[in-house]
Amino acid sequence: MRRRVAGTFVAHLATAGPDGRPHIVPICFALDDHTLYFAVDFKPKRTTNLKRLRNIAANPAVSILIDHYEDDWDRLWWVRVDGHARVVTDSAEVEGALHLLAQRYVQYRIAKPAGPVVAVSIDGMSGWPDS
Repeated sequence: MRRRVAGTFVAHLATAGPDGRPHIVPICFALDDHTLYFAVDFKPKRTTNLKRLRNIAANPAVSILIDHYEDDWDRLWWVRVDGHARVVTDSAEVEGALHLLAQRYVQYRIAKPAGPVVAVSIDGMSGWPDS
């Protein structure tokens, strides 16, 4: 399956903690070859000790669902990305990821995300429809 994910979409990141309990949150993302990036941004959060980051540290296997809905059901589609996540520590990779994110989201050009950047190495993709 080859689907070009163009436009501006919000995706949903699924992680699992050490106890196996699922956790899902919306993310903004950018793609670079076989890596998907997202960043913890400036939107208000209750804490900086985010469950998604704790889960990734304990279990780096993640799934990301990107979907598109229209009233015309012939135009529906979704893509699921499965991979392994890590918090990016290399400053050049962080800057590259933030640049990619800023290209997709004007909000990131206005206010650069302050939190960590996460890279997801893509192991596989599936979707619907398959074409």
